[in-house]
Amino acid sequence: MNDNQDTEVLQQIEREVRMREGASKLLAACSQREQALEASKSLQTCNARILALLSQLQRMRKAQILQRVGRRPSEDTVPCAGKVALSDLRIPLMWKDSEYFKNKGELHRCAVFCLLQCGTEIYDTDLVMVDRTLTDICFEDTVIFNEVGPGFQLRVELYSSCAVVEFSPGALGPRRVSLLGGSIGCSSGKKIRAAFESAAVCGSVSSGGNVGPGSVSPPLSPDLSTLGPKYNLLAHTTLTIEHVQEGFKTHDLLLSATEDSPFWLPLFGNMCCRLVAQPLCMVQPAMSGQLRVKLGEDLNCSRNVFGVLRGRSLLCYQSQEDLESEDKPLLAVPIRKDSLVRAFEGDALPPPRSIYISTQCPGHDVACTLATHIPEDTQRWTDALRQHVFNMSQWKQCCDHLMKIEMPSPRKSIAAKQGSLYHEIVTPSSPWEGLVVPDLSLEIRTLLSSYYKKSLVLRRHFAPVAAGRSLVYASVVIQS
Repeated sequence: MNDNQDTEVLQQIEREVRMREGASKLLAACSQREQALEASKSLQTCNARILALLSQLQRMRKAQILQRVGRRPSEDTVPCAGKVALSDLRIPLMWKDSEYFKNKGELHRCAVFCLLQCGTEIYDTDLVMVDRTLTDICFEDTVIFNEVGPGFQLRVELYSSCAVVEFSPGALGPRRVSLLGGSIGCSSGKKIRAAFESAAVCGSVSSGGNVGPGSVSPPLSPDLSTLGPKYNLLAHTTLTIEHVQEGFKTHDLLLSATEDSPFWLPLFGNMCCRLVAQPLCMVQPAMSGQLRVKLGEDLNCSRNVFGVLRGRSLLCYQSQEDLESEDKPLLAVPIRKDSLVRAFEGDALPPPRSIYISTQCPGHDVACTLATHIPEDTQRWTDALRQHVFNMSQWKQCCDHLMKIEMPSPRKSIAAKQGSLYHEIVTPSSPWEGLVVPDLSLEIRTLLSSYYKKSLVLRRHFAPVAAGRSLVYASVVIQS
Protein backbone atom coordinates (compact mmCIF):
# COMPACT_ATOMS: atom_id res chain seq x y z
CA MET A 1 0.00 0.00 0.00
CA ASN A 2 1.28 3.41 -0.90
CA ASP A 3 1.68 5.76 2.07
CA ASN A 4 0.42 8.64 -0.05
CA GLN A 5 -2.76 6.70 -0.81
CA ASP A 6 -3.20 5.94 2.87
CA THR A 7 -2.79 9.61 3.76
CA GLU A 8 -5.19 10.67 1.01
CA VAL A 9 -7.93 8.32 2.22
CA LEU A 10 -7.46 9.48 5.81
CA GLN A 11 -7.76 13.09 4.67
CA GLN A 12 -10.95 12.25 2.78
CA ILE A 13 -12.38 10.56 5.87
CA GLU A 14 -11.50 13.56 8.02
CA ARG A 15 -13.09 15.90 5.49
CA GLU A 16 -16.30 13.86 5.48
CA VAL A 17 -16.30 13.79 9.28
CA ARG A 18 -16.10 17.59 9.29
CA MET A 19 -18.84 17.79 6.69
CA ARG A 20 -20.98 15.47 8.75
CA GLU A 21 -20.46 17.57 11.85
CA GLY A 22 -21.43 20.66 9.89
CA ALA A 23 -24.53 18.99 8.47
CA SER A 24 -25.56 17.86 11.96
CA LYS A 25 -25.24 21.40 13.28
CA LEU A 26 -27.27 22.70 10.37
CA LEU A 27 -29.91 20.09 11.12
CA ALA A 28 -30.07 21.26 14.72
CA ALA A 29 -30.55 24.84 13.54
CA CYS A 30 -33.38 24.19 11.09
CA SER A 31 -36.64 25.99 11.81
CA GLN A 32 -38.74 24.46 9.03
CA ARG A 33 -39.31 20.87 7.98
CA GLU A 34 -38.18 21.52 4.39
CA GLN A 35 -34.86 22.75 5.70
CA ALA A 36 -34.52 19.75 8.01
CA LEU A 37 -35.22 17.32 5.15
CA GLU A 38 -32.37 18.79 3.11
CA ALA A 39 -29.98 18.79 6.04
CA SER A 40 -30.88 15.22 6.95
CA LYS A 41 -30.22 14.17 3.34
CA SER A 42 -26.74 15.69 3.50
CA LEU A 43 -26.10 13.87 6.78
CA GLN A 44 -27.18 10.58 5.20
CA THR A 45 -24.79 11.12 2.29
CA CYS A 46 -21.87 11.95 4.58
CA ASN A 47 -22.48 8.78 6.60
CA ALA A 48 -22.47 6.66 3.46
CA ARG A 49 -19.21 8.22 2.27
CA ILE A 50 -17.54 7.67 5.63
CA LEU A 51 -18.47 4.00 5.63
CA ALA A 52 -17.26 3.55 2.04
CA LEU A 53 -13.93 5.25 2.76
CA LEU A 54 -13.40 3.22 5.92
CA SER A 55 -14.02 0.03 3.93
CA GLN A 56 -11.46 1.13 1.36
CA LEU A 57 -8.96 1.92 4.11
CA GLN A 58 -9.50 -1.52 5.61
CA ARG A 59 -8.80 -3.18 2.25
CA MET A 60 -5.64 -1.12 1.83
CA ARG A 61 -4.42 -2.04 5.30
CA LYS A 62 -5.09 -5.71 4.61
CA ALA A 63 -3.04 -5.54 1.41
CA GLN A 64 -0.23 -3.88 3.35
CA ILE A 65 -0.22 -6.67 5.94
CA LEU A 66 -0.13 -9.35 3.25
CA GLN A 67 2.78 -7.59 1.62
CA ARG A 68 4.71 -7.47 4.89
CA VAL A 69 4.34 -11.20 5.47
CA GLY A 70 5.65 -11.91 1.98
CA ARG A 71 2.42 -12.48 0.08
CA ARG A 72 2.53 -10.22 -2.92
CA PRO A 73 -0.65 -8.99 -4.52
CA SER A 74 -1.76 -10.53 -7.76
CA GLU A 75 0.18 -9.35 -10.78
CA ASP A 76 -2.53 -10.24 -13.28
CA THR A 77 -3.17 -7.83 -16.12
CA VAL A 78 -5.45 -5.01 -15.00
CA PRO A 79 -7.93 -3.51 -17.50
CA CYS A 80 -8.12 0.22 -18.04
CA ALA A 81 -10.52 2.38 -16.09
CA GLY A 82 -13.35 4.38 -17.56
CA LYS A 83 -16.33 6.63 -16.89
CA VAL A 84 -19.83 5.42 -16.09
CA ALA A 85 -22.78 7.82 -16.27
CA LEU A 86 -26.34 7.40 -15.04
CA SER A 87 -28.99 9.90 -16.11
CA ASP A 88 -32.74 10.36 -16.70
CA LEU A 89 -33.67 8.29 -13.67
CA ARG A 90 -37.42 7.57 -13.54
CA ILE A 91 -39.28 5.46 -10.98
CA PRO A 92 -42.97 4.80 -11.81
CA LEU A 93 -45.63 4.80 -9.09
CA MET A 94 -48.76 2.67 -8.87
CA TRP A 95 -51.44 4.57 -6.98
CA LYS A 96 -54.84 3.09 -6.29
CA ASP A 97 -57.64 4.34 -8.52
CA SER A 98 -59.45 5.86 -5.55
CA GLU A 99 -56.33 7.81 -4.58
CA TYR A 100 -55.22 9.06 -7.98
CA PHE A 101 -58.36 9.48 -10.10
CA LYS A 102 -60.92 10.28 -7.40
CA ASN A 103 -58.52 12.12 -5.13
CA LYS A 104 -59.83 10.37 -2.03
CA GLY A 105 -58.16 9.33 1.14
CA GLU A 106 -55.42 10.90 3.21
CA LEU A 107 -52.79 12.84 1.26
CA HIS A 108 -49.68 10.68 1.49
CA ARG A 109 -46.65 12.91 0.93
CA CYS A 110 -43.01 11.87 1.14
CA ALA A 111 -39.62 13.42 0.48
CA VAL A 112 -37.43 11.07 -1.55
CA PHE A 113 -33.94 11.07 -3.03
CA CYS A 114 -31.54 8.54 -4.51
CA LEU A 115 -28.10 7.64 -3.23
CA LEU A 116 -25.80 6.42 -6.02
CA GLN A 117 -22.66 4.54 -5.01
CA CYS A 118 -19.89 3.04 -7.11
CA GLY A 119 -16.86 2.12 -5.04
CA THR A 120 -16.01 5.09 -2.83
CA GLU A 121 -17.73 7.57 -5.14
CA ILE A 122 -21.13 8.44 -3.68
CA TYR A 123 -23.57 11.03 -4.95
CA ASP A 124 -27.06 12.05 -3.93
CA THR A 125 -29.78 13.38 -6.18
CA ASP A 126 -31.96 16.40 -5.59
CA LEU A 127 -34.80 16.01 -3.12
CA VAL A 128 -38.22 15.35 -4.69
CA MET A 129 -41.57 15.77 -2.92
CA VAL A 130 -43.92 12.96 -3.92
CA ASP A 131 -47.68 12.64 -3.45
CA ARG A 132 -50.58 11.09 -5.38
CA THR A 133 -50.47 13.83 -8.02
CA LEU A 134 -47.28 12.29 -9.45
CA THR A 135 -47.19 9.17 -11.59
CA ASP A 136 -43.38 9.00 -11.73
CA ILE A 137 -40.52 10.03 -9.49
CA CYS A 138 -38.16 11.90 -11.79
CA PHE A 139 -34.55 12.77 -11.02
CA GLU A 140 -32.94 15.12 -13.55
CA ASP A 141 -29.42 14.63 -12.24
CA THR A 142 -26.66 13.26 -14.45
CA VAL A 143 -24.17 11.44 -12.24
CA ILE A 144 -20.73 10.54 -13.63
CA PHE A 145 -18.41 8.11 -11.87
CA ASN A 146 -14.74 8.44 -12.78
CA GLU A 147 -11.95 5.87 -12.58
CA VAL A 148 -14.35 2.92 -12.69
CA GLY A 149 -13.24 -0.58 -13.70
CA PRO A 150 -15.26 -2.96 -15.90
CA GLY A 151 -16.19 -4.99 -12.82
CA PHE A 152 -18.02 -2.04 -11.26
CA GLN A 153 -21.16 -2.37 -9.16
CA LEU A 154 -23.33 0.72 -9.17
CA ARG A 155 -25.77 0.58 -6.29
CA VAL A 156 -28.90 2.73 -6.52
CA GLU A 157 -30.77 3.30 -3.26
CA LEU A 158 -34.10 5.11 -2.98
CA TYR A 159 -34.69 6.77 0.40
CA SER A 160 -37.97 8.15 1.66
CA SER A 161 -39.16 10.21 4.60
CA CYS A 162 -42.75 11.01 5.45
CA ALA A 163 -43.17 14.75 4.85
CA VAL A 164 -46.43 15.19 6.79
CA VAL A 165 -45.13 14.10 10.19
CA GLU A 166 -45.36 16.94 12.67
CA PHE A 167 -42.11 18.88 12.90
CA SER A 168 -41.29 20.94 15.98
CA PRO A 169 -38.16 23.06 15.60
CA GLY A 170 -38.43 24.10 19.23
CA ALA A 171 -37.72 20.56 20.30
CA LEU A 172 -34.28 20.84 18.85
CA GLY A 173 -33.50 24.05 20.60
CA PRO A 174 -30.75 26.60 19.88
CA ARG A 175 -28.08 24.42 21.36
CA ARG A 176 -24.61 23.65 20.17
CA VAL A 177 -24.25 20.15 18.80
CA SER A 178 -21.06 18.22 19.46
CA LEU A 179 -21.12 14.87 17.69
CA LEU A 180 -17.46 14.04 17.81
CA GLY A 181 -16.45 15.22 21.25
CA GLY A 182 -13.82 17.76 20.33
CA SER A 183 -12.12 19.51 17.48
CA ILE A 184 -10.90 17.75 14.37
CA GLY A 185 -7.19 17.06 14.45
CA CYS A 186 -6.72 16.63 18.21
CA SER A 187 -7.45 12.90 18.21
CA SER A 188 -8.41 11.92 14.72
CA GLY A 189 -8.35 8.20 15.56
CA LYS A 190 -11.07 8.58 18.22
CA LYS A 191 -13.09 10.88 15.99
CA ILE A 192 -12.94 8.56 13.01
CA ARG A 193 -13.97 5.66 15.25
CA ALA A 194 -16.89 7.67 16.58
CA ALA A 195 -17.88 8.62 13.05
CA PHE A 196 -17.77 4.97 12.03
CA GLU A 197 -19.99 3.91 14.93
CA SER A 198 -22.68 6.50 14.37
CA ALA A 199 -22.51 6.23 10.58
CA ALA A 200 -22.85 2.45 10.81
CA VAL A 201 -25.90 2.75 13.03
CA CYS A 202 -27.42 5.32 10.67
CA GLY A 203 -26.86 2.89 7.83
CA SER A 204 -28.54 0.04 9.70
CA VAL A 205 -31.48 2.21 10.73
CA SER A 206 -31.97 3.48 7.20
CA SER A 207 -31.88 -0.07 5.88
CA GLY A 208 -34.55 -1.22 8.27
CA GLY A 209 -32.54 -1.71 11.43
CA ASN A 210 -31.42 -5.25 10.69
CA VAL A 211 -28.40 -6.31 12.68
CA GLY A 212 -26.58 -9.56 12.07
CA PRO A 213 -26.88 -12.40 14.59
CA GLY A 214 -24.48 -12.12 17.47
CA SER A 215 -23.50 -8.56 16.60
CA VAL A 216 -23.82 -5.63 18.98
CA SER A 217 -25.00 -2.31 17.70
CA PRO A 218 -22.60 0.51 18.52
CA PRO A 219 -24.11 3.27 20.68
CA LEU A 220 -25.83 5.98 18.71
CA SER A 221 -25.08 9.56 19.59
CA PRO A 222 -28.09 11.01 21.45
CA ASP A 223 -27.96 14.11 19.27
CA LEU A 224 -27.99 12.03 16.08
CA SER A 225 -30.78 9.77 17.30
CA THR A 226 -33.20 12.66 17.98
CA LEU A 227 -32.31 15.24 15.37
CA GLY A 228 -34.71 15.96 12.53
CA PRO A 229 -36.54 13.69 10.09
CA LYS A 230 -35.23 10.22 9.30
CA TYR A 231 -34.82 8.67 5.85
CA ASN A 232 -35.51 4.99 5.33
CA LEU A 233 -34.46 2.71 2.50
CA LEU A 234 -37.46 2.23 0.23
CA ALA A 235 -35.92 0.23 -2.65
CA HIS A 236 -32.56 -0.55 -4.20
CA THR A 237 -30.81 -2.27 -7.11
CA THR A 238 -27.29 -2.89 -8.34
CA LEU A 239 -26.23 -2.20 -11.92
CA THR A 240 -23.20 -3.79 -13.57
CA ILE A 241 -21.54 -3.70 -16.98
CA GLU A 242 -24.20 -6.13 -18.25
CA HIS A 243 -26.78 -3.36 -17.84
CA VAL A 244 -24.84 -0.82 -19.91
CA GLN A 245 -26.70 0.01 -23.11
CA GLU A 246 -26.97 3.29 -24.91
CA GLY A 247 -30.63 4.04 -24.51
CA PHE A 248 -33.45 4.33 -22.00
CA LYS A 249 -33.75 0.95 -20.29
CA THR A 250 -35.82 -0.62 -17.49
CA HIS A 251 -34.29 -2.34 -14.46
CA ASP A 252 -35.87 -4.23 -11.57
CA LEU A 253 -36.00 -2.78 -8.08
CA LEU A 254 -35.83 -4.72 -4.82
CA LEU A 255 -38.41 -3.27 -2.42
CA SER A 256 -37.35 -2.80 1.21
CA ALA A 257 -40.57 -1.45 2.75
CA THR A 258 -44.16 -2.54 3.28
CA GLU A 259 -47.42 -0.67 2.87
CA ASP A 260 -47.82 -0.08 6.59
CA SER A 261 -44.57 1.91 6.75
CA PRO A 262 -45.13 5.69 7.10
CA PHE A 263 -42.48 6.37 4.45
CA TRP A 264 -43.96 3.84 2.00
CA LEU A 265 -44.77 4.73 -1.61
CA PRO A 266 -46.61 2.51 -4.14
CA LEU A 267 -43.64 1.62 -6.32
CA PHE A 268 -44.24 -0.34 -9.49
CA GLY A 269 -41.07 -2.36 -8.87
CA ASN A 270 -38.98 -0.95 -11.72
CA MET A 271 -36.83 2.00 -12.54
CA CYS A 272 -35.81 3.45 -15.89
CA CYS A 273 -32.56 5.22 -16.66
CA ARG A 274 -29.74 5.70 -19.14
CA LEU A 275 -26.56 3.89 -18.18
CA VAL A 276 -23.56 4.40 -20.46
CA ALA A 277 -19.83 3.81 -20.14
CA GLN A 278 -16.71 5.26 -21.74
CA PRO A 279 -13.58 3.15 -21.24
CA LEU A 280 -10.36 5.15 -21.49
CA CYS A 281 -9.18 2.89 -24.32
CA MET A 282 -12.03 4.27 -26.44
CA VAL A 283 -11.23 7.96 -25.92
CA GLN A 284 -7.51 8.23 -25.23
CA PRO A 285 -4.58 7.14 -27.44
CA ALA A 286 -3.00 4.00 -26.00
CA MET A 287 0.19 4.28 -28.11
CA SER A 288 1.58 6.39 -30.94
CA GLY A 289 4.79 6.54 -32.97
CA GLN A 290 6.54 5.71 -36.22
CA LEU A 291 5.66 2.36 -37.77
CA ARG A 292 6.22 0.37 -40.90
CA VAL A 293 2.99 -1.33 -41.86
CA LYS A 294 1.93 -3.75 -44.56
CA LEU A 295 -1.37 -5.46 -45.29
CA GLY A 296 -1.66 -9.07 -46.42
CA GLU A 297 1.28 -11.09 -47.69
CA ASP A 298 2.62 -8.69 -50.29
CA LEU A 299 5.89 -7.32 -48.90
CA ASN A 300 6.02 -4.58 -51.52
CA CYS A 301 2.93 -2.89 -50.02
CA SER A 302 4.65 -1.84 -46.78
CA ARG A 303 5.05 1.85 -46.01
CA ASN A 304 6.20 4.13 -43.22
CA VAL A 305 3.41 5.79 -41.26
CA PHE A 306 2.73 7.53 -37.97
CA GLY A 307 0.43 5.19 -36.03
CA VAL A 308 -2.06 6.02 -33.29
CA LEU A 309 -3.77 3.21 -31.34
CA ARG A 310 -7.14 4.45 -30.16
CA GLY A 311 -10.59 2.96 -29.89
CA ARG A 312 -11.36 0.24 -32.39
CA SER A 313 -8.59 1.11 -34.84
CA LEU A 314 -4.89 1.59 -35.40
CA LEU A 315 -4.95 4.88 -37.32
CA CYS A 316 -2.08 5.33 -39.77
CA TYR A 317 -1.19 8.86 -40.87
CA GLN A 318 1.42 9.95 -43.37
CA SER A 319 3.08 12.04 -40.67
CA GLN A 320 2.46 13.40 -37.20
CA GLU A 321 1.63 16.77 -38.74
CA ASP A 322 -1.32 15.18 -40.54
CA LEU A 323 -2.59 13.90 -37.21
CA GLU A 324 -2.31 17.30 -35.59
CA SER A 325 -4.08 18.95 -38.54
CA GLU A 326 -6.93 16.42 -38.13
CA ASP A 327 -6.56 15.07 -41.66
CA LYS A 328 -8.12 11.72 -42.47
CA PRO A 329 -5.80 8.76 -41.87
CA LEU A 330 -4.28 6.90 -44.80
CA LEU A 331 -5.29 3.59 -43.28
CA ALA A 332 -7.36 2.34 -40.36
CA VAL A 333 -6.42 -1.14 -39.19
CA PRO A 334 -9.36 -2.65 -37.23
CA ILE A 335 -8.66 -3.68 -33.64
CA ARG A 336 -11.35 -5.67 -31.85
CA LYS A 337 -11.74 -7.46 -28.54
CA ASP A 338 -10.94 -10.77 -30.26
CA SER A 339 -7.99 -9.56 -32.37
CA LEU A 340 -4.89 -11.76 -32.41
CA VAL A 341 -1.59 -10.00 -31.60
CA ARG A 342 1.63 -11.96 -31.98
CA ALA A 343 5.29 -10.94 -32.02
CA PHE A 344 7.61 -13.04 -34.19
CA GLU A 345 11.05 -13.16 -35.76
CA GLY A 346 11.23 -12.40 -39.48
CA ASP A 347 13.99 -11.90 -42.04
CA ALA A 348 11.98 -10.07 -44.65
CA LEU A 349 11.55 -6.77 -42.83
CA PRO A 350 14.21 -4.94 -40.84
CA PRO A 351 14.35 -4.95 -37.86
CA PRO A 352 14.00 -8.69 -37.39
CA ARG A 353 11.15 -8.54 -34.84
CA SER A 354 7.69 -7.72 -36.15
CA ILE A 355 4.10 -7.73 -34.91
CA TYR A 356 1.36 -9.70 -36.61
CA ILE A 357 -2.28 -8.58 -36.11
CA SER A 358 -5.28 -10.55 -37.32
CA THR A 359 -8.90 -9.41 -36.88
CA GLN A 360 -12.08 -11.15 -37.94
CA CYS A 361 -14.41 -8.68 -39.61
CA PRO A 362 -17.85 -9.46 -41.08
CA GLY A 363 -17.28 -11.34 -44.33
CA HIS A 364 -13.47 -11.29 -44.27
CA ASP A 365 -10.33 -11.30 -42.11
CA VAL A 366 -7.91 -8.38 -41.94
CA ALA A 367 -4.23 -9.24 -41.41
CA CYS A 368 -1.50 -6.68 -40.82
CA THR A 369 2.21 -6.74 -40.02
CA LEU A 370 3.91 -3.95 -38.09
CA ALA A 371 7.60 -3.21 -37.58
CA THR A 372 9.64 -0.43 -35.98
CA HIS A 373 13.18 0.85 -36.42
CA ILE A 374 14.09 0.05 -32.80
CA PRO A 375 13.52 -3.41 -31.23
CA GLU A 376 12.54 -1.81 -27.92
CA ASP A 377 9.77 0.11 -29.69
CA THR A 378 8.51 -3.13 -31.18
CA GLN A 379 8.19 -4.60 -27.70
CA ARG A 380 6.37 -1.51 -26.45
CA TRP A 381 3.94 -1.68 -29.36
CA THR A 382 3.37 -5.38 -28.72
CA ASP A 383 2.58 -4.74 -25.05
CA ALA A 384 0.32 -1.80 -25.89
CA LEU A 385 -1.63 -3.77 -28.51
CA ARG A 386 -2.14 -6.75 -26.20
CA GLN A 387 -3.22 -4.50 -23.35
CA HIS A 388 -5.61 -2.67 -25.69
CA VAL A 389 -7.22 -5.90 -26.87
CA PHE A 390 -7.50 -7.06 -23.24
CA ASN A 391 -9.15 -3.77 -22.23
CA MET A 392 -11.74 -4.12 -24.97
CA SER A 393 -12.47 -7.74 -24.05
CA GLN A 394 -13.11 -6.76 -20.43
CA TRP A 395 -15.32 -3.78 -21.26
CA LYS A 396 -17.37 -5.96 -23.63
CA GLN A 397 -20.22 -4.15 -25.39
CA CYS A 398 -18.98 -0.78 -24.11
CA CYS A 399 -16.29 -0.99 -26.82
CA ASP A 400 -18.63 -1.84 -29.70
CA HIS A 401 -18.90 1.89 -30.31
CA LEU A 402 -18.10 5.09 -28.47
CA MET A 403 -21.00 5.89 -26.14
CA LYS A 404 -21.83 9.52 -25.59
CA ILE A 405 -22.00 10.92 -22.08
CA GLU A 406 -24.15 14.00 -21.64
CA MET A 407 -22.29 16.31 -19.31
CA PRO A 408 -24.39 17.31 -16.27
CA SER A 409 -25.63 20.85 -16.12
CA PRO A 410 -24.35 22.72 -13.07
CA ARG A 411 -26.84 22.94 -10.27
CA LYS A 412 -28.50 26.30 -9.93
CA SER A 413 -26.68 28.33 -7.34
CA ILE A 414 -28.95 29.81 -4.70
CA ALA A 415 -28.04 33.41 -4.05
CA ALA A 416 -28.13 34.46 -0.44
CA LYS A 417 -30.78 37.03 0.32
CA GLN A 418 -29.77 40.32 1.85
CA GLY A 419 -30.06 40.18 5.59
CA SER A 420 -29.89 36.37 5.89
CA LEU A 421 -27.74 34.75 8.52
CA TYR A 422 -25.51 33.32 5.81
CA HIS A 423 -25.02 36.81 4.37
CA GLU A 424 -24.15 38.21 7.77
CA ILE A 425 -21.55 35.52 8.42
CA VAL A 426 -19.60 35.44 5.18
CA THR A 427 -19.71 39.02 3.90
CA PRO A 428 -17.51 41.94 5.00
CA SER A 429 -20.61 43.93 5.93
CA SER A 430 -21.27 41.53 8.79
CA PRO A 431 -21.38 43.18 12.22
CA TRP A 432 -19.01 40.40 13.30
CA GLU A 433 -16.50 40.99 10.54
CA GLY A 434 -13.61 39.52 12.51
CA LEU A 435 -15.26 36.08 12.80
CA VAL A 436 -13.21 33.43 11.01
CA VAL A 437 -15.00 30.35 9.67
CA PRO A 438 -12.30 27.74 8.90
CA ASP A 439 -12.83 25.25 6.11
CA LEU A 440 -16.29 26.52 5.25
CA SER A 441 -16.62 24.46 2.07
CA LEU A 442 -18.73 25.30 -0.93
CA GLU A 443 -21.21 22.59 0.01
CA ILE A 444 -21.77 24.02 3.47
CA ARG A 445 -22.08 27.51 1.98
CA THR A 446 -24.73 26.26 -0.41
CA LEU A 447 -26.58 24.55 2.40
CA LEU A 448 -26.48 27.69 4.49
CA SER A 449 -27.72 29.90 1.69
CA SER A 450 -30.70 27.63 1.10
CA TYR A 451 -31.56 26.91 4.73
CA TYR A 452 -31.49 30.34 6.26
CA LYS A 453 -33.56 32.67 4.16
CA LYS A 454 -35.52 34.23 6.96
CA SER A 455 -33.04 36.10 9.08
CA LEU A 456 -35.63 37.48 11.51
CA VAL A 457 -36.72 34.02 12.57
CA LEU A 458 -33.18 32.81 12.95
CA ARG A 459 -32.02 35.79 14.94
CA ARG A 460 -34.66 35.03 17.58
CA HIS A 461 -33.26 31.52 17.94
CA PHE A 462 -29.54 32.15 17.59
CA ALA A 463 -28.13 35.10 19.46
CA PRO A 464 -24.42 35.55 20.05
CA VAL A 465 -23.13 34.25 23.36
CA ALA A 466 -21.43 36.39 25.94
CA ALA A 467 -18.24 38.24 25.07
CA GLY A 468 -15.05 36.30 25.50
CA ARG A 469 -16.63 33.00 24.41
CA SER A 470 -16.64 31.67 20.85
CA LEU A 471 -19.61 32.88 18.83
CA VAL A 472 -21.87 30.26 17.34
CA TYR A 473 -24.39 31.36 14.73
CA ALA A 474 -26.67 28.61 13.54
CA SER A 475 -24.08 26.14 14.83
CA VAL A 476 -22.03 26.79 11.73
CA VAL A 477 -18.55 27.23 13.18
CA ILE A 478 -16.63 23.95 12.93
CA GLN A 479 -13.68 24.31 15.25
CA SER A 480 -10.39 22.91 14.07
